[in-house]
Amino acid sequence: MQSFQTTSFKKVVKRLHPNQKMELDAAVRTIIKNPLIGIEKIGDLSGVRVHKFHICNQLTLLAYKYAPTAFSITFLALGAHENFYRDLKRT
Repeated sequence: MQSFQTTSFKKVVKRLHPNQKMELDAAVRTIIKNPLIGIEKIGDLSGVRVHKFHICNQLTLLAYKYAPTAFSITFLALGAHENFYRDLKRT
């Protein structure tokens, strides 16, 4: 399974502390093992899946696209729930 990252995702990850990155890595490994774990969105965000998990006791959302025919996952965005979907629509 190939995984790709958007530039906006890379920028957010770059600002995380090491302990936060470890929790993010665990969530990414979970998604790679089971790409259908995230909730599939409809409407403007169709084709995007969102996985919810906790980083330092704060709910964090991780948006990604799964292409089963190409065996690839593209990580799109990472952040708190506030304005997450609005910002995701802009990308």
